[in-house]
Amino acid sequence: MASNSRQRSASSASRQNCPSSRRSPFSAASGASRPKTPSRAGSGRVSGRGASGRGAAAPRGSRPARSSQVRSSSQGRTSRSSTPATYRPGVSSRSIGDIRRSDREMRARQRAQKSLVRVAAVAAAAVGVLALGLVLYFSPILRVDDVQVNGSAHLTDSDIQALVNVPEGATLLSVDTGAIARSLERDAWVETAVVRREFPHTLVIDVTEREIAAVVEVMTSDAKAVQPWAIASDGVWLMPIPEKDSELGASISPQIYEDAESVLTITGVPFGLVPEIGSVCTDENVDNALSILNGLTTDLADAIVKVQATDAESTLLTLSNGIQIAFGSAQDIREKERVCLQIMEQNPDKVAYINVRVVSKPTWRAI
Repeated sequence: MASNSRQRSASSASRQNCPSSRRSPFSAASGASRPKTPSRAGSGRVSGRGASGRGAAAPRGSRPARSSQVRSSSQGRTSRSSTPATYRPGVSSRSIGDIRRSDREMRARQRAQKSLVRVAAVAAAAVGVLALGLVLYFSPILRVDDVQVNGSAHLTDSDIQALVNVPEGATLLSVDTGAIARSLERDAWVETAVVRREFPHTLVIDVTEREIAAVVEVMTSDAKAVQPWAIASDGVWLMPIPEKDSELGASISPQIYEDAESVLTITGVPFGLVPEIGSVCTDENVDNALSILNGLTTDLADAIVKVQATDAESTLLTLSNGIQIAFGSAQDIREKERVCLQIMEQNPDKVAYINVRVVSKPTWRAI
């Protein structure tokens, strides 16, 4: 009996000390991986009778686990054993989107701040320029001390002073250059005027004057005398030309008399023509004569000394060699000129009169 008792005690101690009776280090609760098991164990099935803990697959003393837990654990072990572990940061796609949106908002704020700084700088610069401009606008540093007029031959200094009004103490910035140019262009002699500033003290005026194209003999209102009028090529009446030795003649530019003596004279204008300085001629006879003069080349135009403009259809040209040309209306001007030059070339020193009113049927008369 004692021998049997000792054998049972030794058997019991042996079971307690046996590793199989302890909690398995590869159980699900330990969190460690179990070694590979046969396919039956890996399938997640458990043999045994439940609470008794007996069975071939489960060691004695281990905790029973639900079949689903064992299946999941087994599948997880299989997956981890078949694929390598990968490090994944703990940042979701939503967190990345928030970060990017935050960066965009920060950059937008920075751009807005830079824009405000630039606007402030521009505004400060504009204020500074405006302040400097106001100071210079009234400062005597840029006061107009000299006025230079270029291109004026028919206007005297007194005429220029009457037309150009520069207020006392005016500066180059405060002076109205446009008003000065318009004032000059009101004079019949001035075709265009350009006023420019030359710092620090000079105002420069560039004038383009009209030239005398002809002197028109106009009957006075009492029809007892003839008053010569200077007219420009664009038909603007320039001025009546006074007697050279008169008081008025002494006050005008000598250039006017030089030009008047070098141009042709338009005579025979019917009574009733009343010119006005600066106005455009509306007399058809005078206009026809001017159109002929403007249309001729220098070969014939330079030789004309007088034009009789009694009637447009019977306009008569007189050359410096005494030849008279019945030119007629200002039509086919170049063709009429060609015919006249041809007749005079073919009959040198023989022609006294040429009629080209009808250019297709020209006639001429010898001396």
